[in-house]
Amino acid sequence: MARKIITAIDVGSSKVATVIATLEDGKNPTVIGVCASPSKGIKKGVVVNIDDATSSILESVTAAERMAGVSVSDAFVSINGEQVTSLNNKGVVAVAGNEITIDDTYRAIENARTLSLPDNLNPIHILPREFVVDNQGGIKYPIGMSGSRLEVETHIITAPSSYWANIKKCVELVGANAYDLIFTAWASSLSVLTDTEKELGVSMFDMGAGTTGIAIFQEGSIAYSSSVPLGGNNITSDIAIGLQVSLEEAEKIKVNMSALLDTNNPENVEARKRDYTPRLLQRRPTTTKTKVKGEEVDLSPIGINKRVSKKMLTKIVEARTEEIFEMVKENVSKAGYEVAMPAGIVLTGGSSQLKNITKTANNMFGVAARVGYPSGLTGMTEEISSPSFSCVQGLVKHAMEDVNMGGNAVESSGGEGGNAVNKVVDWFKSLLP
Repeated sequence: MARKIITAIDVGSSKVATVIATLEDGKNPTVIGVCASPSKGIKKGVVVNIDDATSSILESVTAAERMAGVSVSDAFVSINGEQVTSLNNKGVVAVAGNEITIDDTYRAIENARTLSLPDNLNPIHILPREFVVDNQGGIKYPIGMSGSRLEVETHIITAPSSYWANIKKCVELVGANAYDLIFTAWASSLSVLTDTEKELGVSMFDMGAGTTGIAIFQEGSIAYSSSVPLGGNNITSDIAIGLQVSLEEAEKIKVNMSALLDTNNPENVEARKRDYTPRLLQRRPTTTKTKVKGEEVDLSPIGINKRVSKKMLTKIVEARTEEIFEMVKENVSKAGYEVAMPAGIVLTGGSSQLKNITKTANNMFGVAARVGYPSGLTGMTEEISSPSFSCVQGLVKHAMEDVNMGGNAVESSGGEGGNAVNKVVDWFKSLLP
């Protein structure tokens, strides 16, 4: 297979991250260009100003193109927002012959798509969860099996038409084509969750600046996904109000909170991998010592001439984090699911690196919690190794499905490799756990 070029753009509330990667047969994607620029015109995952959002995307894409030495044409783009939600639906078809073919599975999935949705909602994902052949359930890959009746249960993720229309418009104004829009939490799950966790059952929260995405897996398949309109920006606002500092100063405090509260190692301003501010957005690394006296923390090492109560800072952050988790719990419960899953909870996204956040999750839900770091890419991955980049790495993995099915959303350096039927079968397998 000739070398393919994949472009992924994560349009978030705090940053726009662009990754350009190459894909060669039998190898993991290799990152050749990356840039994260401050986000403008995006609030709580939704475009609120077309011009500002386009400018932010242009800045990120242009820098990534310059680094990679290629021009972006088609891109896989993230989509998020409070009104992104999901439902599960079934599709049933009669098998054309004695053996189930890829065409039969397509017809079944398409049949599941024919459901009544409000005019303002658009399905952005239709993911097969389980197949049933002649009343025999629990089948993940039915192609080649004998049977006369094929049923599929799908997970359908929807978003308001205005959400995806505005995102697509911004990308098109940059001069690229938004080939596919992918829900942020689904993308992140592709880069941070293990197959074992999905099989046992796991809840993943993608904690961004403006929203917290939810993805719940049962028996290897996604069962529920949604988003709540609270994130790291709310924590920043609380710090600003509670400690009587500016929003810029509050953001600095939040970013360096682990070091500020670490009395055992006052020089430990967290390694950037564990600092939830994206590395590419850090203009100046913090290397000075943090002074702690009694229950007060001296903020002068991070450029703030002020002392604050250690207890108050901790209380402010924990209170808002608990509120986010409570909102997530309520959202999930209304849909008939439980947050507490056998494999526990995986937290990712920028805000997942707040101090003691896994402990807070454990106390609230009564199951183990860990911070999920993205993996699966090679090349220039050091700059995108923190949980802040889980989504954009997941977008690249999602794009591989299009490559496997012989799609045209990636540029090729020449040549066509492989058999078309095999590509379609590979793509179908990639949708399943």
